Amino acid sequence: MNNQPTIISVNKAISRGVKKTTEEIKLIPGGVEGDVHQHSGQREVSLLDEKHINDFIRISQASKHPGYGAFAENITTKNLPETLQVYDHLEIGNVLLMVTQIGKPFHEELEFPGHYVSPQKAVFCKVIRGGTIQPGAIIHHKPKIFKTLIITLSNRAYRQVYDDRSGPVIEKYISEFFDHENLKAGVTKSILPDDSGELSKKLKSSRDYDFILTTGGTGISETDITIETVRPMLDKEIPGIPEMIRWRYGLENPNAILSRSLAGTMGNTIIFCMPGSPRAVHEYMSEFLKIASHSIRMIHGLKH
Repeated sequence: MNNQPTIISVNKAISRGVKKTTEEIKLIPGGVEGDVHQHSGQREVSLLDEKHINDFIRISQASKHPGYGAFAENITTKNLPETLQVYDHLEIGNVLLMVTQIGKPFHEELEFPGHYVSPQKAVFCKVIRGGTIQPGAIIHHKPKIFKTLIITLSNRAYRQVYDDRSGPVIEKYISEFFDHENLKAGVTKSILPDDSGELSKKLKSSRDYDFILTTGGTGISETDITIETVRPMLDKEIPGIPEMIRWRYGLENPNAILSRSLAGTMGNTIIFCMPGSPRAVHEYMSEFLKIASHSIRMIHGLKH
């Protein structure tokens, strides 16, 4: 028996109400071309599995099938995984969608079947890569795995004069964060010397990571090269994060003010550079993770 997720109908509406079945739909940035709900924020495209339609018919004891599109879905599917999560990708031929929301608030007035079912069962996506899709197309589910790169910068740790003690602290914090958020994640660790060329090379080859968290090299000695190396590579700097941390912990320990920690983005990668001591990493990660979930939503263009 073939349980491959498949499209069984594509639907759109030129005015608000029930969507009409059509032979194909064209997905473009903003949603379905020509659909009245195009540019509906993070709910650009709606998917609903046939299973939920059949459940509604059975529970409501409807005398006939209301038709695909009657539930306000752009794409009616078969065997769409129940395990879908926000940030997962759905690949349909050349089209690529990102799941942005599962379910939505109920309408004030319940006029159509979709007003009952979609708030509970619909899957909403944004268009990452557009194209044309038709019934019969196979849907490939690509679960999102958040990737974190932890870089420890220390000549002595690199030469194995002593063990890296700060990297494992970061790993503990970030792993607990993803467990709490119920998101799939993977962590890679790297130890580099205090060498700008080595760090720059590592960053350039790591643009597919969601987080890059560094420890070490944020002081004012001659070998502290982290900030000078990272800052020119940022697309956007986020000064509020290290400023708040320096202010908070500087009240207790004035030496913390000397840290030149840095936060920002490189493409869709969030970079956070912290001091090298385990105590400082504990303090910095405790504060950073308070806004990590919000940062992920912002960088993926979701409501926040």
